Amino acid sequence: MSDTAYVLAVDQGTSSTKAVALSADGAVREGPSVPLSLAKPRPGWVEQDPLELLESVRTALTAMAELVPGHVGAIGLSTQRESALAWDAKTGEPLAPVLGWQDRRTAKRATELKADHAAQVRATSGLPIDPMFSALKFEWLLNEIDPDRSKARRGRIRLGTVDSWLVYQLTGGFQIEAGNASRTQLLDVRTGDWDEGLLELFDIPRQSLPDVVRSDLSTPLDQPLPGLAGVALAGVLGDSHAALFAHGVREPGTVKTTYGTGSSVMGLTDHQVPGDAGLVETLAWQTETAAHAFEGNILATGATLVWLSEILGRPTDELAVLAESVPDSGNVNIVPAFSGLGAPWWDEQAVAIVEGFDLGSRPAHLARAAMESVVLQIEDVLTRADDLVDGRIATVLADGGPASNDWLMQCQADLSDRKVIRPAATCLSALGAAHMAGLGIGLWSEADLDGLHRRGDEFAPSLRPADRLQRITSWAHAVARSRMPVPPLADV
Repeated sequence: MSDTAYVLAVDQGTSSTKAVALSADGAVREGPSVPLSLAKPRPGWVEQDPLELLESVRTALTAMAELVPGHVGAIGLSTQRESALAWDAKTGEPLAPVLGWQDRRTAKRATELKADHAAQVRATSGLPIDPMFSALKFEWLLNEIDPDRSKARRGRIRLGTVDSWLVYQLTGGFQIEAGNASRTQLLDVRTGDWDEGLLELFDIPRQSLPDVVRSDLSTPLDQPLPGLAGVALAGVLGDSHAALFAHGVREPGTVKTTYGTGSSVMGLTDHQVPGDAGLVETLAWQTETAAHAFEGNILATGATLVWLSEILGRPTDELAVLAESVPDSGNVNIVPAFSGLGAPWWDEQAVAIVEGFDLGSRPAHLARAAMESVVLQIEDVLTRADDLVDGRIATVLADGGPASNDWLMQCQADLSDRKVIRPAATCLSALGAAHMAGLGIGLWSEADLDGLHRRGDEFAPSLRPADRLQRITSWAHAVARSRMPVPPLADV
């Protein structure tokens, strides 16, 4: 690879779109971050503007291309995953907003399907029936814009996840990367292709869906972006999958946690994930062979901190300072089941609660309880994941925006009783997409990537076992209270 060649990558997330450039020797140059809006028109509804997402990617790529001193050899793309949208096959114009992965408008429909189809869906897709995944969103969109499915069957309506939308707009190709496809709940996780039984169950015509392609497929841009003429989009991954790839995980046994609006605990596996494990099975990526992974999806971690910062009227950066100012949460627990609980519970009926407070509780106790809810939810998933690896998980690889906070990482190590390693690079999802893109066009080899320095800061457990047990027990009681059935209101 030429010393002056770079791979650009974009991480298109829920709250922002970020760009990076990676040189031949692995040096990372971070570029701009384009903020994004989020609409919540009704309780439980979460939407984004498809055109705003697209423009943010164009802006980030163009700005990044201007910053690198050499030529651009390839582009990688990391995206939010289960979010879904529909667009017109002829004009390319969106037909509805993006339904975000946090969107819960299909919760009632999910409950209906679970009664008779939970086992079938789980066995085929590797995923539990839940509003987070794309299939129910696709069904809802078609019910709104094509109730009889006539347009969808003729291929006039195109359905896709965010990667499909961006790839279509940037290259003209109607395709979906295999790992992202596995998050739709319409893919057979064993064959890597759309499953006819699932398509029928969710009433999704196959003609409306993109082709499932490899993660390292090389497709040239057909957009006139400055400095990027003729450059190929050569690596596409879901954001959590991209982070796992950037950590250098290629075999089962190592687990990473991505901290963001929600959080993802993921590791590779060569075994089918049991349906009662509280975790899901997914395709991590597809190159010459498919890499399978287990994952625990937590719905609200960073979102909890944003919520509390708005309640307290303080910036999110101050929450860690507040949390650190008190020795413990003062018995306060915050269970952020704003839209139910994800892994390992998958309980859409769970309700958000704040409990254990009294007249002595102060904002600092709330801040600590919110910060601790992030790591305690992750530990709940890690405990389940212990059963899927050879022995207890001793080390956790951490990435994502909130992972930059030292206090939070130490809290994770303490309450999990596991070592936490945070790589020096902070943009792991974009970095993973860059690595995949470089591999996709032969700019470097797996051995080259293995030689890159990834180690950064390490956080070792330091909490007394008795104190840890007390905190874990208090949290477990709070989660049980959150999941307690609520009796219906009596008629007045």
